[in-house]
Amino acid sequence: MAKTDEPAVDAVLESVGPRLRALRTDRDLTLAAVSATTGISVSTLSRLESGQRRPTLELLLPLARAYQVALDDLVDTPPTGDPRVHQSPFEHEGVTMVPLTRQSGGLQAYKQTFPPRSRTGDMEQKTHEGYEWLYVLSGRLRLLLGARDFVLSTGEVVEFDTRVPHAFGNPFPEPAEVLTLFGPQGERMHVRARPRS
Repeated sequence: MAKTDEPAVDAVLESVGPRLRALRTDRDLTLAAVSATTGISVSTLSRLESGQRRPTLELLLPLARAYQVALDDLVDTPPTGDPRVHQSPFEHEGVTMVPLTRQSGGLQAYKQTFPPRSRTGDMEQKTHEGYEWLYVLSGRLRLLLGARDFVLSTGEVVEFDTRVPHAFGNPFPEPAEVLTLFGPQGERMHVRARPRS
Protein backbone atom coordinates (compact mmCIF):
# COMPACT_ATOMS: atom_id res chain seq x y z
CA MET A 1 0.00 0.00 0.00
CA ALA A 2 1.31 3.44 -0.87
CA LYS A 3 2.47 5.58 2.04
CA THR A 4 0.05 8.33 0.97
CA ASP A 5 -2.86 5.95 1.73
CA GLU A 6 -1.75 5.12 5.30
CA PRO A 7 -3.16 8.23 7.06
CA ALA A 8 -6.55 7.68 5.40
CA VAL A 9 -6.58 4.01 6.42
CA ASP A 10 -5.54 4.87 9.98
CA ALA A 11 -8.34 7.46 10.23
CA VAL A 12 -10.92 4.89 9.10
CA LEU A 13 -9.64 2.27 11.56
CA GLU A 14 -9.58 4.78 14.45
CA SER A 15 -13.28 5.49 13.88
CA VAL A 16 -14.23 1.81 14.31
CA GLY A 17 -13.89 1.73 18.12
CA PRO A 18 -16.31 4.61 18.81
CA ARG A 19 -18.78 3.11 16.32
CA LEU A 20 -18.64 -0.27 18.06
CA ARG A 21 -19.18 1.36 21.46
CA ALA A 22 -22.11 3.43 20.14
CA LEU A 23 -23.76 0.37 18.57
CA ARG A 24 -23.41 -1.62 21.80
CA THR A 25 -24.69 1.13 24.08
CA ASP A 26 -27.59 1.97 21.72
CA ARG A 27 -28.69 -1.63 22.08
CA ASP A 28 -28.21 -1.66 25.89
CA LEU A 29 -25.74 -4.54 25.65
CA THR A 30 -22.85 -5.27 27.99
CA LEU A 31 -19.43 -6.36 26.79
CA ALA A 32 -20.17 -9.76 28.32
CA ALA A 33 -23.39 -10.10 26.30
CA VAL A 34 -21.59 -9.21 23.03
CA SER A 35 -18.80 -11.61 23.96
CA ALA A 36 -21.32 -14.43 24.47
CA THR A 37 -22.91 -13.72 21.07
CA THR A 38 -19.70 -13.32 19.06
CA GLY A 39 -17.19 -15.54 20.85
CA ILE A 40 -14.81 -12.57 21.12
CA SER A 41 -13.33 -12.12 24.58
CA VAL A 42 -14.46 -9.21 26.77
CA SER A 43 -10.91 -7.86 26.93
CA THR A 44 -10.57 -7.88 23.13
CA LEU A 45 -13.93 -6.11 22.76
CA SER A 46 -12.89 -3.52 25.32
CA ARG A 47 -9.57 -2.90 23.52
CA LEU A 48 -11.36 -2.63 20.16
CA GLU A 49 -13.76 -0.02 21.52
CA SER A 50 -10.98 2.00 23.14
CA GLY A 51 -8.79 1.89 20.02
CA GLN A 52 -6.04 -0.14 21.73
CA ARG A 53 -6.65 -3.09 19.37
CA ARG A 54 -6.55 -2.77 15.59
CA PRO A 55 -9.78 -4.14 14.06
CA THR A 56 -9.46 -7.09 11.69
CA LEU A 57 -11.96 -8.69 9.37
CA GLU A 58 -12.11 -11.75 11.64
CA LEU A 59 -13.30 -9.51 14.49
CA LEU A 60 -15.54 -7.18 12.51
CA LEU A 61 -17.58 -9.85 10.68
CA PRO A 62 -19.09 -11.43 13.82
CA LEU A 63 -19.67 -7.96 15.31
CA ALA A 64 -21.50 -6.80 12.18
CA ARG A 65 -23.70 -9.91 12.42
CA ALA A 66 -24.31 -9.39 16.14
CA TYR A 67 -25.30 -5.74 15.65
CA GLN A 68 -27.18 -6.55 12.43
CA VAL A 69 -25.41 -3.90 10.39
CA ALA A 70 -23.43 -3.97 7.17
CA LEU A 71 -19.67 -4.21 7.50
CA ASP A 72 -19.47 -0.83 5.73
CA ASP A 73 -21.38 0.71 8.64
CA LEU A 74 -18.63 -0.36 11.05
CA VAL A 75 -15.77 1.06 9.04
CA ASP A 76 -17.63 4.05 7.57
CA THR A 77 -16.39 3.55 4.05
CA PRO A 78 -16.63 6.65 1.90
CA PRO A 79 -19.73 6.75 -0.28
CA THR A 80 -19.28 5.86 -3.92
CA GLY A 81 -19.78 8.60 -6.46
CA ASP A 82 -23.08 9.15 -8.20
CA PRO A 83 -23.37 6.16 -10.56
CA ARG A 84 -26.02 7.81 -12.73
CA VAL A 85 -24.98 8.91 -16.19
CA HIS A 86 -26.19 12.45 -16.91
CA GLN A 87 -25.49 12.85 -20.61
CA SER A 88 -27.44 15.06 -22.98
CA PRO A 89 -29.13 13.51 -26.00
CA PHE A 90 -28.07 14.73 -29.42
CA GLU A 91 -29.22 14.18 -32.97
CA HIS A 92 -27.08 12.50 -35.63
CA GLU A 93 -28.42 12.16 -39.18
CA GLY A 94 -32.02 12.31 -37.92
CA VAL A 95 -31.49 9.72 -35.15
CA THR A 96 -31.72 10.77 -31.48
CA MET A 97 -28.69 9.44 -29.60
CA VAL A 98 -28.60 9.18 -25.79
CA PRO A 99 -25.09 8.38 -24.48
CA LEU A 100 -25.12 5.71 -21.76
CA THR A 101 -21.40 5.75 -20.95
CA ARG A 102 -19.26 8.57 -19.54
CA GLN A 103 -15.77 7.71 -20.69
CA SER A 104 -14.41 8.68 -24.07
CA GLY A 105 -12.75 5.97 -26.09
CA GLY A 106 -13.19 2.27 -25.55
CA LEU A 107 -16.62 0.67 -25.56
CA GLN A 108 -19.45 3.19 -26.08
CA ALA A 109 -23.14 2.54 -25.34
CA TYR A 110 -26.08 4.53 -26.73
CA LYS A 111 -29.85 4.37 -26.82
CA GLN A 112 -30.92 5.38 -30.31
CA THR A 113 -34.38 6.38 -31.49
CA PHE A 114 -35.10 6.15 -35.21
CA PRO A 115 -38.23 8.19 -36.08
CA PRO A 116 -40.94 6.53 -38.22
CA ARG A 117 -40.10 6.34 -41.93
CA SER A 118 -36.56 7.69 -41.42
CA ARG A 119 -33.58 6.93 -43.61
CA THR A 120 -35.81 5.24 -46.13
CA GLY A 121 -34.23 6.64 -49.29
CA ASP A 122 -30.90 5.55 -50.67
CA MET A 123 -29.31 3.84 -47.67
CA GLU A 124 -25.62 4.41 -48.28
CA GLN A 125 -23.60 1.68 -46.62
CA LYS A 126 -20.51 2.77 -44.69
CA THR A 127 -17.52 0.97 -43.21
CA HIS A 128 -15.19 1.73 -40.31
CA GLU A 129 -12.91 -0.13 -37.92
CA GLY A 130 -14.40 -1.96 -34.94
CA TYR A 131 -17.50 -3.97 -34.03
CA GLU A 132 -21.09 -3.05 -33.37
CA TRP A 133 -23.67 -4.78 -31.18
CA LEU A 134 -27.32 -3.73 -31.39
CA TYR A 135 -30.45 -4.79 -29.48
CA VAL A 136 -33.92 -3.70 -30.64
CA LEU A 137 -35.85 -2.41 -27.61
CA SER A 138 -39.05 -1.59 -29.54
CA GLY A 139 -40.25 -1.29 -33.11
CA ARG A 140 -38.48 -2.61 -36.18
CA LEU A 141 -35.29 -1.61 -37.93
CA ARG A 142 -33.90 -2.38 -41.38
CA LEU A 143 -30.23 -3.37 -41.59
CA LEU A 144 -28.31 -3.58 -44.83
CA LEU A 145 -25.18 -5.61 -44.18
CA GLY A 146 -23.10 -6.12 -47.29
CA ALA A 147 -25.39 -7.78 -49.86
CA ARG A 148 -27.91 -8.91 -47.21
CA ASP A 149 -31.07 -7.08 -46.13
CA PHE A 150 -32.53 -7.75 -42.65
CA VAL A 151 -35.61 -6.59 -40.74
CA LEU A 152 -34.83 -6.61 -37.01
CA SER A 153 -37.79 -6.85 -34.62
CA THR A 154 -38.19 -6.15 -30.89
CA GLY A 155 -35.89 -8.39 -28.85
CA GLU A 156 -33.52 -9.25 -31.70
CA VAL A 157 -29.77 -8.77 -31.44
CA VAL A 158 -27.13 -8.32 -34.12
CA GLU A 159 -23.36 -8.19 -33.88
CA PHE A 160 -21.07 -7.54 -36.79
CA ASP A 161 -17.65 -6.38 -37.90
CA THR A 162 -18.09 -2.76 -39.00
CA ARG A 163 -15.57 -3.22 -41.81
CA VAL A 164 -18.50 -4.91 -43.60
CA PRO A 165 -20.53 -2.20 -45.42
CA HIS A 166 -23.67 -1.48 -43.39
CA ALA A 167 -26.58 0.95 -43.02
CA PHE A 168 -29.68 1.26 -40.80
CA GLY A 169 -33.10 2.68 -41.61
CA ASN A 170 -36.66 2.70 -40.31
CA PRO A 171 -39.16 2.45 -43.18
CA PHE A 172 -41.90 1.43 -40.75
CA PRO A 173 -44.79 3.57 -39.36
CA GLU A 174 -43.63 3.34 -35.71
CA PRO A 175 -40.40 4.61 -34.12
CA ALA A 176 -37.64 2.13 -33.41
CA GLU A 177 -35.61 2.24 -30.20
CA VAL A 178 -32.34 0.37 -29.99
CA LEU A 179 -29.52 -0.15 -27.55
CA THR A 180 -26.18 -0.15 -29.32
CA LEU A 181 -22.57 -0.75 -28.31
CA PHE A 182 -19.72 0.44 -30.48
CA GLY A 183 -16.42 -1.35 -29.91
CA PRO A 184 -13.07 0.08 -30.89
CA GLN A 185 -10.87 -1.64 -33.43
CA GLY A 186 -10.31 -5.26 -32.49
CA GLU A 187 -12.69 -5.27 -29.51
CA ARG A 188 -15.59 -7.64 -29.94
CA MET A 189 -18.76 -8.03 -27.89
CA HIS A 190 -20.23 -11.47 -27.37
CA VAL A 191 -23.88 -12.31 -26.86
CA ARG A 192 -24.08 -14.61 -23.84
CA ALA A 193 -27.74 -15.45 -24.12
CA ARG A 194 -29.60 -18.29 -25.77
CA PRO A 195 -30.78 -17.31 -29.27
CA ARG A 196 -34.52 -16.88 -29.77
CA SER A 197 -36.16 -20.05 -31.13
